[in-house]
Parts: sequence; C-alpha cells; structure tokens
Amino acid sequence: MTIYEVFARKARGEPLRHIGSVNAPDAALARVYAFSTYDEERWFDMWVTPRESLTEVFNVDRPLQESL
Repeated sequence: MTIYEVFARKARGEPLRHIGSVNAPDAALARVYAFSTYDEERWFDMWVTPRESLTEVFNVDRPLQESL
C-alpha cells in the first residue's frame, strides 16, 4: 500500500490546499478513495500524489542545508 496525499481547491484560481491522505495500492484507487473520503465538500478539483513523490523545500525545524 502507498500513502497518497490529497489536495483540492473550492474555486478556480484558489491555491491547492492539503485536505488529507489515503492509503491505496495504486493511483487509480487513490483517486476513488480520495473522492469518496473527502466528497462532503463541493470541490472545484482534487488531486492525489504519492507521499514519496513530494520533495521538501525547507523545514523550520532543520537548518536549510539539512533539508537539501
């Protein structure tokens, strides 16, 4: 299983915001799980990405060079 982070926006032009995560064996099921889990809101669009694909830019708890 892979952890997928879920991002969505409520209106065109708004920034994406992180709304949660789902565990799924593949991206197709992650889309289904994300929609069924977070469909209580009226979203303009929703995105999923594997957590392992996210790249940290910086973290206030670590010096910048540790993050790189």
